[in-house]
Amino acid sequence: MAENQQDNGKKSPAPAGVPQYVLDYAPLLHLSKKDTYHPSSITAQLLHTRPQISLKDIEVPSNLNPISLSNLDELNKLGTKAGSDIYLTSTVDITTNPEWLEGVKPDDQGGTGDEKTAVVIVVDKGDGVVDAFYMYFFAFNWGGVVLKNQLGDHVGDWEHNMIRFVKGAPKYVWYSQHANGEAFKYEVLKKDGSGKRPLAYCANGSHALFPTPGLHDHTIPNLSLPFALLLVDETDAGPIYDPLLSAYYYQYHPSPSSSPASPKTDQKGGTFTAYDSSTPVNYFYFRGRWGDEQYPDTDKRQQQLVGNRKYVGGPTGPADKQLNRKNVWPENTSSKGQKIRSSLGIGSWGDKIKKWFSGLFRGKKVQKVLVTGETVK
Repeated sequence: MAENQQDNGKKSPAPAGVPQYVLDYAPLLHLSKKDTYHPSSITAQLLHTRPQISLKDIEVPSNLNPISLSNLDELNKLGTKAGSDIYLTSTVDITTNPEWLEGVKPDDQGGTGDEKTAVVIVVDKGDGVVDAFYMYFFAFNWGGVVLKNQLGDHVGDWEHNMIRFVKGAPKYVWYSQHANGEAFKYEVLKKDGSGKRPLAYCANGSHALFPTPGLHDHTIPNLSLPFALLLVDETDAGPIYDPLLSAYYYQYHPSPSSSPASPKTDQKGGTFTAYDSSTPVNYFYFRGRWGDEQYPDTDKRQQQLVGNRKYVGGPTGPADKQLNRKNVWPENTSSKGQKIRSSLGIGSWGDKIKKWFSGLFRGKKVQKVLVTGETVK
C-alpha cells in the first residue's frame, strides 16, 4: 500500500489512485470528551455478532464460517427478503456492557492502530464533480433520555460526512445527524491547522456530526438550534479522530457504470471497487442490518414512550447512504426544506424561535435533556 502525503505533513496510508484532494480536504473529527463509545473495528463487529432473522439464529453454511467482510454478502441468500431481514446480532446481552461496544480509543495521532474504523468512498459524477464520502463506524449508539426514558439505543452506527468537489476544489460539506443532517458551504466551516480540513464535532452518545462545539437542539425536525429546547446533542473539542489513518478506500460506480462488469451490485445496481487489491469489498453488498433487531415489547430489556423504544434496530450499511445523490443531502422524509447553509449561525430569527417555543411552556415544568440524559440547566 502506497502512502500519500497529506497537506499537513502527515503520511496517510491511502493506496495509490485516491485523488490527492480527497485526502487534503478530508474532515477531521473531534470526539466528545464524555463519550464512552469510540470508533470501532468494522471487522470486530462480525466477530461479536451472529446473523438472525426474526430474533432467531439462522444456520450458516460451513463455507461461510467464519463470516468475514469478504463473504458477508453471501448471507443475503439465507433470508426470504434478499438479505434485508437479516440482523447482525450481538452474541452477548448488550445490557451487560461488553467491552467491544466501546470501540477503539484513538491514539495521539488520531488513528485506531491496525483496526479499520472508517471507509472513504469516491464517486465520480462526471463534468468535474466528485463526491467523497467519509464514513465512520461505531459499535454502539447511545440514543438518549427523554422524559426520564432512555430511547433510541442500537448496536451498530454508521455516520458520515460528504464533500462535493468541483474540479478538485471543495464546495459543499454534508454532516449526518440522526435521520437527516445539514449541508454547508465549505468556505464557512472551521478548519484544522492546515486551513484545509473541515472540522466535525461528534456528539456524545449519538455520534451525530456538527460543524461547531456546544449544544445542538434537534426538537424541530431538520433544524439544529444552538440552544436547548427539549432534545439536545452535545459536542466539544475532545480527542481528535483522523479517519484517513484507519480507513479502507473505494470507488463507487453508479449504474449504469463504465467500470468492468461485476457479478455483484448494490440495490441501485451500482458497484464498488477497492483502490487496493487486498481490501475487502463484498460486505458493501450485504443488505441486512449491522446490529440487533428491535427487541419486542415482551422483552424485559425493552422500554417505550409514546411509541418510541429504548432499543431500536441496527442500521443498514454504507451502500444505503444514497451514494449517487443529486443534492448534497440525501432525499428522505426529513429532507424537505433542506438548503446549503452559508453561515454557521442561525441569525436573529433563532432568538425568535427560542422566545416562541418558551412561550408554549410558560408556567409549565419542562425538563431539557442532553443525549446523555443529563438535565440542561
